[in-house]
Amino acid sequence: MNRRTLLAAAPLLATPALVAAQPAWPTRPVRITIPFTAGGASDIMVRPVAQRLEQMFNQPFTVDNRAGGGGAVGVGFAANQPADGYSLLVTTPGPLVLLPQMQSGGAFAYDSARSFTYISLMAGAPILCAVKADSPITNLAQYAAAARRAPEAMNFGSSGIGSMGHLTGTLFGMQADARMVHVPFRGAPEAQAAVLGNTTISLWDTAAGNVAAVRGGTLRGLAVSSATRAATLPDVPTAAEAGFPNVVSLNWFMLCAPAGVSPAIAERLHAAINTILDEADIVNRMNAAAFVRAERVAQPQLAGWVAAEQARWTPVIRAAG
Repeated sequence: MNRRTLLAAAPLLATPALVAAQPAWPTRPVRITIPFTAGGASDIMVRPVAQRLEQMFNQPFTVDNRAGGGGAVGVGFAANQPADGYSLLVTTPGPLVLLPQMQSGGAFAYDSARSFTYISLMAGAPILCAVKADSPITNLAQYAAAARRAPEAMNFGSSGIGSMGHLTGTLFGMQADARMVHVPFRGAPEAQAAVLGNTTISLWDTAAGNVAAVRGGTLRGLAVSSATRAATLPDVPTAAEAGFPNVVSLNWFMLCAPAGVSPAIAERLHAAINTILDEADIVNRMNAAAFVRAERVAQPQLAGWVAAEQARWTPVIRAAG
Protein backbone atom coordinates (compact mmCIF):
# COMPACT_ATOMS: atom_id res chain seq x y z
CA MET A 1 0.00 0.00 0.00
CA ASN A 2 1.53 3.36 -1.02
CA ARG A 3 1.47 6.48 1.10
CA ARG A 4 -1.47 8.08 -0.71
CA THR A 5 -3.61 4.94 -0.39
CA LEU A 6 -2.69 4.59 3.29
CA LEU A 7 -3.67 8.20 4.04
CA ALA A 8 -6.97 7.77 2.22
CA ALA A 9 -7.73 4.63 4.21
CA ALA A 10 -6.71 6.09 7.60
CA PRO A 11 -10.17 7.42 8.57
CA LEU A 12 -11.72 4.04 7.79
CA LEU A 13 -9.05 2.20 9.73
CA ALA A 14 -9.62 4.48 12.75
CA THR A 15 -13.41 4.17 12.75
CA PRO A 16 -13.75 0.91 14.80
CA ALA A 17 -11.46 2.29 17.54
CA LEU A 18 -13.33 5.58 17.67
CA VAL A 19 -16.69 3.84 17.87
CA ALA A 20 -15.41 1.58 20.63
CA ALA A 21 -14.16 4.61 22.57
CA GLN A 22 -17.62 6.17 22.70
CA PRO A 23 -19.52 4.90 25.77
CA ALA A 24 -23.03 3.56 25.25
CA TRP A 25 -24.60 6.08 27.60
CA PRO A 26 -27.18 6.41 28.98
CA THR A 27 -28.81 3.00 28.88
CA ARG A 28 -30.59 3.30 32.25
CA PRO A 29 -31.86 6.02 34.61
CA VAL A 30 -29.50 8.81 35.72
CA ARG A 31 -29.70 10.27 39.23
CA ILE A 32 -29.06 13.98 39.90
CA THR A 33 -28.35 14.67 43.56
CA ILE A 34 -29.29 18.08 44.97
CA PRO A 35 -27.73 18.65 48.41
CA PHE A 36 -30.63 20.78 49.66
CA THR A 37 -34.28 20.31 50.61
CA ALA A 38 -36.97 19.99 47.96
CA GLY A 39 -38.68 23.15 46.74
CA GLY A 40 -35.70 25.49 47.00
CA ALA A 41 -33.82 27.46 44.39
CA SER A 42 -31.84 24.41 43.28
CA ASP A 43 -35.04 22.51 42.55
CA ILE A 44 -36.41 25.44 40.56
CA MET A 45 -33.26 25.38 38.46
CA VAL A 46 -32.70 21.65 38.09
CA ARG A 47 -36.08 19.99 37.61
CA PRO A 48 -37.00 21.64 34.27
CA VAL A 49 -33.49 20.90 32.99
CA ALA A 50 -33.80 17.27 34.12
CA GLN A 51 -37.05 16.94 32.17
CA ARG A 52 -35.35 18.19 29.02
CA LEU A 53 -32.41 15.83 29.53
CA GLU A 54 -34.89 12.95 29.70
CA GLN A 55 -36.32 13.99 26.36
CA MET A 56 -32.91 14.43 24.74
CA PHE A 57 -31.37 11.17 25.99
CA ASN A 58 -34.55 9.05 26.18
CA GLN A 59 -33.81 7.92 29.74
CA PRO A 60 -35.15 9.08 33.13
CA PHE A 61 -33.11 11.77 34.92
CA THR A 62 -34.37 11.62 38.51
CA VAL A 63 -33.76 14.33 41.13
CA ASP A 64 -32.66 13.13 44.57
CA ASN A 65 -32.73 15.74 47.37
CA ARG A 66 -30.20 14.89 50.12
CA ALA A 67 -30.02 17.80 52.52
CA GLY A 68 -27.89 18.23 55.61
CA GLY A 69 -24.72 19.86 56.85
CA GLY A 70 -25.21 22.96 54.73
CA GLY A 71 -25.10 20.78 51.63
CA ALA A 72 -22.07 18.73 52.68
CA VAL A 73 -24.12 15.54 53.14
CA GLY A 74 -25.44 15.45 49.58
CA VAL A 75 -22.14 16.55 48.04
CA GLY A 76 -20.27 13.86 49.99
CA PHE A 77 -22.78 11.24 48.87
CA ALA A 78 -22.41 12.23 45.22
CA ALA A 79 -18.61 12.30 45.42
CA ASN A 80 -18.52 8.67 46.49
CA GLN A 81 -20.75 7.26 43.74
CA PRO A 82 -19.36 5.31 40.74
CA ALA A 83 -17.90 7.50 38.00
CA ASP A 84 -20.05 5.87 35.33
CA GLY A 85 -22.21 8.84 34.30
CA TYR A 86 -25.29 7.59 36.15
CA SER A 87 -24.73 9.66 39.29
CA LEU A 88 -24.58 13.43 38.87
CA LEU A 89 -24.68 16.39 41.25
CA VAL A 90 -25.91 19.95 41.01
CA THR A 91 -24.44 22.09 43.76
CA THR A 92 -23.97 25.72 44.70
CA PRO A 93 -20.74 27.37 45.94
CA GLY A 94 -21.72 26.87 49.58
CA PRO A 95 -20.79 23.22 50.13
CA LEU A 96 -18.31 23.13 47.26
CA VAL A 97 -15.97 26.07 47.86
CA LEU A 98 -17.14 27.92 51.00
CA LEU A 99 -17.81 25.34 53.73
CA PRO A 100 -14.42 23.62 53.41
CA GLN A 101 -12.76 26.99 54.11
CA MET A 102 -15.10 27.94 56.95
CA GLN A 103 -14.60 24.60 58.69
CA SER A 104 -10.92 24.05 58.05
CA GLY A 105 -10.70 21.43 60.78
CA GLY A 106 -13.86 19.63 59.69
CA ALA A 107 -13.93 16.20 58.12
CA PHE A 108 -15.54 16.24 54.68
CA ALA A 109 -16.34 13.21 52.55
CA TYR A 110 -15.09 15.05 49.48
CA ASP A 111 -12.30 17.25 48.21
CA SER A 112 -13.46 20.09 45.97
CA ALA A 113 -10.30 19.91 43.87
CA ARG A 114 -10.16 16.13 43.46
CA SER A 115 -13.57 14.53 43.98
CA PHE A 116 -15.42 15.84 40.94
CA THR A 117 -15.39 16.33 37.23
CA TYR A 118 -17.07 19.68 36.61
CA ILE A 119 -19.44 19.47 33.66
CA SER A 120 -21.40 22.69 33.23
CA LEU A 121 -21.85 26.05 34.94
CA MET A 122 -25.59 26.47 34.55
CA ALA A 123 -27.02 29.66 36.01
CA GLY A 124 -26.94 31.75 39.13
CA ALA A 125 -29.11 33.52 41.64
CA PRO A 126 -27.91 37.10 42.21
CA ILE A 127 -27.85 38.58 45.68
CA LEU A 128 -30.14 41.55 46.32
CA CYS A 129 -29.38 44.45 48.64
CA ALA A 130 -32.65 45.91 49.87
CA VAL A 131 -34.13 48.17 52.53
CA LYS A 132 -37.70 48.83 53.58
CA ALA A 133 -39.58 50.84 50.96
CA ASP A 134 -40.05 53.86 53.25
CA SER A 135 -36.35 54.02 54.18
CA PRO A 136 -34.63 57.38 53.53
CA ILE A 137 -31.90 55.39 51.74
CA THR A 138 -32.76 55.32 48.04
CA ASN A 139 -29.57 54.05 46.38
CA LEU A 140 -26.41 52.08 47.07
CA ALA A 141 -24.19 55.18 47.33
CA GLN A 142 -26.39 56.55 50.12
CA TYR A 143 -26.36 53.14 51.79
CA ALA A 144 -22.54 53.08 51.75
CA ALA A 145 -22.34 56.65 53.03
CA ALA A 146 -24.72 55.88 55.89
CA ALA A 147 -22.65 52.84 56.84
CA ARG A 148 -19.43 54.88 56.81
CA ARG A 149 -20.91 57.72 58.87
CA ALA A 150 -21.80 55.41 61.74
CA PRO A 151 -19.48 52.37 61.82
CA GLU A 152 -21.30 49.20 62.90
CA ALA A 153 -24.64 51.02 63.09
CA MET A 154 -25.65 49.67 59.67
CA ASN A 155 -26.80 46.07 59.95
CA PHE A 156 -27.91 43.59 57.32
CA GLY A 157 -29.76 40.31 57.44
CA SER A 158 -29.11 37.18 55.40
CA SER A 159 -30.19 33.55 55.21
CA GLY A 160 -27.47 32.56 57.66
CA ILE A 161 -23.81 32.53 58.59
CA GLY A 162 -21.68 31.63 55.60
CA SER A 163 -24.51 32.11 53.12
CA MET A 164 -23.77 33.87 49.85
CA GLY A 165 -25.82 36.81 51.13
CA HIS A 166 -23.63 37.03 54.25
CA LEU A 167 -20.45 36.95 52.19
CA THR A 168 -21.71 39.38 49.54
CA GLY A 169 -22.73 41.86 52.23
CA THR A 170 -19.29 41.45 53.78
CA LEU A 171 -17.66 41.97 50.38
CA PHE A 172 -19.67 45.16 49.93
CA GLY A 173 -18.52 46.42 53.33
CA MET A 174 -14.91 45.77 52.33
CA GLN A 175 -15.34 47.61 49.04
CA ALA A 176 -17.24 50.50 50.64
CA ASP A 177 -14.77 50.77 53.53
CA ALA A 178 -17.66 50.39 55.94
CA ARG A 179 -18.04 48.19 59.03
CA MET A 180 -21.50 46.62 58.96
CA VAL A 181 -23.07 44.18 61.41
CA HIS A 182 -24.33 40.88 60.02
CA VAL A 183 -27.59 39.52 61.45
CA PRO A 184 -28.04 35.84 60.48
CA PHE A 185 -31.48 34.31 60.06
CA ARG A 186 -32.67 30.79 59.31
CA GLY A 187 -33.80 31.69 55.80
CA ALA A 188 -34.78 34.43 53.37
CA PRO A 189 -38.35 34.86 54.73
CA GLU A 190 -37.07 35.64 58.24
CA ALA A 191 -34.48 38.12 56.94
CA GLN A 192 -37.15 39.88 54.90
CA ALA A 193 -39.60 39.95 57.82
CA ALA A 194 -36.96 41.58 60.03
CA VAL A 195 -36.46 44.41 57.52
CA LEU A 196 -40.20 44.92 57.06
CA GLY A 197 -40.65 44.86 60.84
CA ASN A 198 -37.96 47.53 61.35
CA THR A 199 -35.73 45.29 63.48
CA THR A 200 -33.05 45.09 60.77
CA ILE A 201 -32.08 47.98 58.49
CA SER A 202 -31.23 46.06 55.34
CA LEU A 203 -30.71 42.65 53.80
CA TRP A 204 -28.29 40.99 51.43
CA ASP A 205 -29.97 37.84 50.26
CA THR A 206 -30.93 35.85 47.19
CA ALA A 207 -33.00 38.01 44.85
CA ALA A 208 -35.42 35.18 44.08
CA GLY A 209 -36.82 35.19 47.61
CA ASN A 210 -37.44 38.94 47.58
CA VAL A 211 -38.78 39.67 44.09
CA ALA A 212 -42.42 39.73 45.21
CA ALA A 213 -41.70 42.20 48.01
CA VAL A 214 -39.77 44.55 45.72
CA ARG A 215 -42.36 44.40 42.98
CA GLY A 216 -45.13 44.73 45.55
CA GLY A 217 -43.62 47.92 46.91
CA THR A 218 -42.75 46.83 50.46
CA LEU A 219 -38.99 46.48 49.87
CA ARG A 220 -36.74 48.86 47.93
CA GLY A 221 -34.07 47.10 45.92
CA LEU A 222 -30.80 49.03 45.96
CA ALA A 223 -28.69 46.69 43.83
CA VAL A 224 -28.19 43.16 42.61
CA SER A 225 -24.80 41.47 42.66
CA SER A 226 -24.91 39.93 39.19
CA ALA A 227 -22.99 41.28 36.19
CA THR A 228 -26.30 42.09 34.49
CA ARG A 229 -29.68 43.19 35.84
CA ALA A 230 -32.23 40.54 36.76
CA ALA A 231 -35.04 40.39 34.19
CA THR A 232 -37.71 40.37 36.90
CA LEU A 233 -36.17 43.44 38.59
CA PRO A 234 -35.29 45.64 35.61
CA ASP A 235 -35.30 48.86 37.65
CA VAL A 236 -32.78 47.60 40.22
CA PRO A 237 -29.22 48.41 39.09
CA THR A 238 -26.26 46.13 39.46
CA ALA A 239 -23.77 46.96 42.20
CA ALA A 240 -21.28 47.74 39.43
CA GLU A 241 -23.69 50.26 37.88
CA ALA A 242 -24.13 51.78 41.32
CA GLY A 243 -20.41 52.42 41.65
CA PHE A 244 -19.08 49.18 43.17
CA PRO A 245 -17.61 47.18 40.26
CA ASN A 246 -16.00 44.54 42.47
CA VAL A 247 -19.22 43.56 44.23
CA VAL A 248 -20.10 40.74 41.86
CA SER A 249 -21.39 37.39 43.07
CA LEU A 250 -23.79 34.64 42.11
CA ASN A 251 -25.17 31.73 44.05
CA TRP A 252 -24.30 29.62 41.02
CA PHE A 253 -25.38 26.10 40.08
CA MET A 254 -22.75 23.65 38.84
CA LEU A 255 -23.44 20.24 37.26
CA CYS A 256 -20.78 17.74 38.36
CA ALA A 257 -19.98 14.04 38.19
CA PRO A 258 -17.67 11.94 40.37
CA ALA A 259 -14.02 12.32 39.35
CA GLY A 260 -13.00 9.96 36.57
CA VAL A 261 -16.20 10.04 34.54
CA SER A 262 -15.66 9.53 30.82
CA PRO A 263 -14.65 12.77 29.04
CA ALA A 264 -17.06 11.83 26.25
CA ILE A 265 -19.99 11.73 28.71
CA ALA A 266 -18.90 15.02 30.26
CA GLU A 267 -18.75 16.71 26.86
CA ARG A 268 -22.14 15.31 25.79
CA LEU A 269 -23.74 16.62 28.97
CA HIS A 270 -21.97 19.98 28.66
CA ALA A 271 -23.26 20.43 25.12
CA ALA A 272 -26.77 19.33 26.10
CA ILE A 273 -26.93 21.77 29.04
CA ASN A 274 -25.82 24.66 26.83
CA THR A 275 -28.55 23.81 24.34
CA ILE A 276 -31.22 23.53 27.03
CA LEU A 277 -30.28 26.79 28.75
CA ASP A 278 -30.74 28.65 25.45
CA GLU A 279 -34.29 27.36 24.94
CA ALA A 280 -37.00 29.98 25.30
CA ASP A 281 -39.05 28.06 27.88
CA ILE A 282 -36.05 27.51 30.16
CA VAL A 283 -34.94 31.14 29.75
CA ASN A 284 -38.43 32.31 30.74
CA ARG A 285 -38.42 30.02 33.79
CA MET A 286 -35.02 31.31 34.88
CA ASN A 287 -36.07 34.92 34.41
CA ALA A 288 -39.23 34.39 36.44
CA ALA A 289 -37.14 32.99 39.30
CA ALA A 290 -34.70 35.96 39.13
CA PHE A 291 -31.89 33.73 37.90
CA VAL A 292 -29.34 34.91 35.37
CA ARG A 293 -27.34 32.84 32.91
CA ALA A 294 -23.87 32.15 34.24
CA GLU A 295 -20.82 32.90 32.13
CA ARG A 296 -20.05 30.27 29.53
CA VAL A 297 -16.96 28.32 30.56
CA ALA A 298 -15.63 25.44 28.45
CA GLN A 299 -15.84 22.11 30.26
CA PRO A 300 -12.06 21.54 30.52
CA GLN A 301 -11.62 24.98 32.14
CA LEU A 302 -14.25 24.52 34.86
CA ALA A 303 -11.90 23.05 37.47
CA GLY A 304 -9.73 26.15 37.20
CA TRP A 305 -12.82 28.36 37.39
CA VAL A 306 -13.92 26.70 40.66
CA ALA A 307 -10.41 27.07 42.10
CA ALA A 308 -10.46 30.77 41.19
CA GLU A 309 -13.82 31.19 42.94
CA GLN A 310 -12.40 29.57 46.06
CA ALA A 311 -9.40 31.90 46.01
CA ARG A 312 -11.63 34.94 45.40
CA TRP A 313 -13.78 34.28 48.45
CA THR A 314 -10.96 33.33 50.84
CA PRO A 315 -10.23 36.91 52.03
CA VAL A 316 -13.96 37.62 52.36
CA ILE A 317 -14.47 34.52 54.52
CA ARG A 318 -11.59 35.65 56.73
CA ALA A 319 -13.05 39.14 56.99
CA ALA A 320 -16.43 37.66 57.94
CA GLY A 321 -14.78 35.71 60.73
